[in-house]
Amino acid sequence: MYKIDLHTHSIASPDGSLKAADYRRMLDEGRLHCIAVTDHNTIDFARNLHAELGGRIIVGEEIMTTEGEVIGLYLRRAVPGGLSLNEAVSAIKQQHGLVYVPHPFETLRSGVQLAALDTIADAVDIIEVHNGRALLQNRSKLAAAWAAEHNVATAAGSDAHGRHGWGATYSRVTHEPSRTTLVGLLEEARHRRRRPGPRALLYPKFNRLRKRLNRSRHAA
Repeated sequence: MYKIDLHTHSIASPDGSLKAADYRRMLDEGRLHCIAVTDHNTIDFARNLHAELGGRIIVGEEIMTTEGEVIGLYLRRAVPGGLSLNEAVSAIKQQHGLVYVPHPFETLRSGVQLAALDTIADAVDIIEVHNGRALLQNRSKLAAAWAAEHNVATAAGSDAHGRHGWGATYSRVTHEPSRTTLVGLLEEARHRRRRPGPRALLYPKFNRLRKRLNRSRHAA
């Protein structure tokens, strides 16, 4: 079985701290077999890591749209933030990427809401039904119901922003995924979610603060 995580944030995200060495270690130790790097509004880190590690790294991007966040997988070009949801989805599809909806229906983390999600239903390839950092707003049941209604594949993503708690939430598929096989594999996948500790949940705030302080020291 292949353990895949389609939602992670490297040091290239303003709130991420995963380094290239962390991804190499996770893969080399077999804790995960395939990982999508989905930084906020950039694919530079993901593209460089994919060039080094090949298909074990999926080039992705978490794009902030005017209606919430959406992820593109198997991208060749970055999609700019600030587009409408439909524009971002079109930009993903134009480069033959896959549309992945992270933490849907949440409001604390800019999840796409139901009315907006319904407008792109025909374009959604994968929806996240388990998010490793969902705590105060866990919309797993609603996401699973929407996926069943619209016949959309489901996934579990860690949303990891650092090392602690990473590897606890993922999907298990039968074969190594590719752009053309990932959706079909997820239709038969088993999902695992284990709640991470407080440090994993607080990574985004801590990372943003740490990076802000570093910039202030360098500017002084």
